[in-house]
Amino acid sequence: MSGQTEKVESCIEALCQRGCNQVTGYIKALEMGEEFPEVAHLSIQERRAVLLELIAIMDVYDGACDI
Repeated sequence: MSGQTEKVESCIEALCQRGCNQVTGYIKALEMGEEFPEVAHLSIQERRAVLLELIAIMDVYDGACDI
């Protein structure tokens, strides 16, 4: 996560603590440009960084958490 702001890192950690299926839902929402409370305080660029990192994290699970 190098180069990311503390705000972005904190958001990613908080979202990941909600579990695999929930993260999948966050990814879909971010991809569609939806705003939800957990990312409302972030800029568009920061939301994009959160999205990319969540996708990278979920790639480790190789679809095991698809809803």
